[in-house]
Amino acid sequence: MKAISYGHYGGPEVLEYGECPDPKVGPDSILVKVRAAAVNPVDWKAREGYLEAMFQAVFPVVPGWDVSGVVVQPGIAATEFAVGDEVMGYVREDFLCRGTFAEYVAAPVRTLARKPLNLSFEQAAGLPLAGLTAYQVLNRALEVGSGDTVLVHAAAGGVGSLAVQLAKHAGARVIGTASERNHDHLRELGAEPVEYGEGLADRVRDLAPDGVDAAFDTVGGDALRVSAEVLAPQGRVASIADREVLSLGGHYWWVRPDAADLTALAELAEQGVITVHVDRTFPLEQTAEAHALNAEGRTRGKIVVTVDWGA
Repeated sequence: MKAISYGHYGGPEVLEYGECPDPKVGPDSILVKVRAAAVNPVDWKAREGYLEAMFQAVFPVVPGWDVSGVVVQPGIAATEFAVGDEVMGYVREDFLCRGTFAEYVAAPVRTLARKPLNLSFEQAAGLPLAGLTAYQVLNRALEVGSGDTVLVHAAAGGVGSLAVQLAKHAGARVIGTASERNHDHLRELGAEPVEYGEGLADRVRDLAPDGVDAAFDTVGGDALRVSAEVLAPQGRVASIADREVLSLGGHYWWVRPDAADLTALAELAEQGVITVHVDRTFPLEQTAEAHALNAEGRTRGKIVVTVDWGA
């Protein structure tokens, strides 16, 4: 099969497009014909070796954890899906090797759910990792509910934009940080936008004088410090970017594959509660360019790589 791979850690230039062995399908796996794979910051961080202490790399590594596509072959014990089913998944294993930037991926059945009927393959590929992150943080770490005021950092990004939509659906008021160019977009999602930078805490306090009930940090550093400053007395804070949140009594969250959670997200998408904004798409052979653009950190929604299967 054609795939993107890298034989050692490094920048986008280590990514190579070419032939890789077809994946073998284990008993509990599903062979998926890839239609689209979304780019996430963790992809280029893994490629540069930042996750070496956590994940063993079996080179050459095919990167990528997000996918949407069509079932080609279920494993002998994987009865949940049939040939031809359209699926999406957060295909993370506990090592780096067989990722989703390829024509085919053998995905553990626990990582998959049916693709929402009303989302394109590109949109569906952008939902699993970002959507699961937002869903699990809001529901389990922060326990956001009706009447809460929630601060979401980088609210126009992949995780942030889905967190805004999910928090609004839960009945919360949402304040979202973003650059000025994304403020109208946040208003469309239902958030009250505030500008990044110096004076952020004061701008948040102007909107929520009594403090926010929950803060969702996706950036770390100054964003986390501001989160702590603007919390209400019994406020909760969670971060997916900075372990320092633990010293503040908050939650540090690493998203995990969960078929039930992903199915719940698919249902919310089909109900029109959430959607995925695709900022740009790239063909598979231009994955290096997609990685480089994602690393700039200025994306509205998701960057997605597509696999062209012709008519």
